[in-house]
Amino acid sequence: MSPTRPDDDRRVPRRRPISRVGDLLPEAARALGLEEQLRWARAAAAWERLVQARAPAAAGGSRPVRLERDRTLIVDVGAPIVGQELVLRADELLAAFAEMPDGIRAESLRVVVGRGIIR
Repeated sequence: MSPTRPDDDRRVPRRRPISRVGDLLPEAARALGLEEQLRWARAAAAWERLVQARAPAAAGGSRPVRLERDRTLIVDVGAPIVGQELVLRADELLAAFAEMPDGIRAESLRVVVGRGIIR
């Protein structure tokens, strides 16, 4: 439909303001019952950015899995050496993670390699 002149009876439909997809996701996730999954996806992205900045040797090799009731963050790693790097920097990483917008406040870190636990 083309724009009309002011004296024409037909009206041009108004468009809604443009919204960013990221701004729409929380409401859509809530409506679909996926809030927890969205929260963990955002936390995982924040964790990856944090590890990349603070422990580059471990970048791309870990992801947060869950937060235990005792505030222990369980992190899955692909290799023991990645886990060791994270354990060495645990205090620094956890403090920085708690400060990130999509981060999580945890008291301790447990690294899991497959089915084995490093710490």
